[in-house]
Amino acid sequence: MERRNKYSVLLPTYNEKDNLPIIIWLLVKAFTESGDDFEIIIIDDGSPDGTLDVAKQLQTIYGDKKIVLRPREKKLGLGTAYIHGIKHATGNFVVIMDADLSHHPKFIKEFIGKQKEKDYDLVSGTRYSGNGGVYGWDLKRKIISRGANYVTQVLLRPGASDLTGSFRLYKKEVLEKLVQSCKSKGYVFQMEMIIRARQFGFTIGEVPISFVDRVYGESKLGGNEIFQFAKGLLYLFATT
Repeated sequence: MERRNKYSVLLPTYNEKDNLPIIIWLLVKAFTESGDDFEIIIIDDGSPDGTLDVAKQLQTIYGDKKIVLRPREKKLGLGTAYIHGIKHATGNFVVIMDADLSHHPKFIKEFIGKQKEKDYDLVSGTRYSGNGGVYGWDLKRKIISRGANYVTQVLLRPGASDLTGSFRLYKKEVLEKLVQSCKSKGYVFQMEMIIRARQFGFTIGEVPISFVDRVYGESKLGGNEIFQFAKGLLYLFATT
C-alpha cells in the first residue's frame, strides 16, 4: 500500500495577529475539503503584537497535531525560518506561503493536483501566466514587480514565470537541499530557490494564482528592497 501524502505548511509570522485566525481557518477548510492529511507549522519570530498568543489559542481549537508552534526569540529571516520549520515537518511535502492573506489556501488543492500530474519536484504559484494576477497593487509596484521578473528571465532563464513569489509546494527532501544551498536573504531568497532548483535539475510545475496585497499590517516592498533585489540578481547572475 502506498504511503498517504502529508502536507506540512510552513507559516513564518511576524506581527500577524489579525491575519492568523483567518489564514488558519482557510487552510483547515481547504485541507478538510480536499481530504488531504496536513499540519500547519507556525514559526513566529518574537512578534511584539501577541501573534504567538493567538497561535496558542488556535492550537487549543484545532489541536496540536494540526497546529504546531515552533517560535523563535527574534526576527531571523525567511531562509532560516524554513530551515527551522523543515526540521519539525512530518509531511513528505511542504507548502510555503505568507501568513498575511496575500496567498489564498484554495490554490493548494491545485498545487497538489499539478504535482501529481508529472510528479514535479516543486510547484510554484505564478502571478504572470494563465489567469494569475495581482490585486491591490498600485501601478508602480506592478511595474517594479513585472520589470524585476522580466530582467530575471533575460539574465537567468530560470524555466519558471514567477520567481519572487513565495507560494509554493515542494517535495520535502527537495526543499531541504535547496534551502541549504541558498545564500540570499529576504526578497531574493525565493528567486534563488528557483534558480538553484533548475541547476540541480529539479522539475518545476506552475499554477496560476491571484495574489492579493496584504489586508492588515505593513507592506514589505520599499526602495531598499528594490536595491537588495538588484544586488541579489547580480550575485545570482555571477554565480549560476
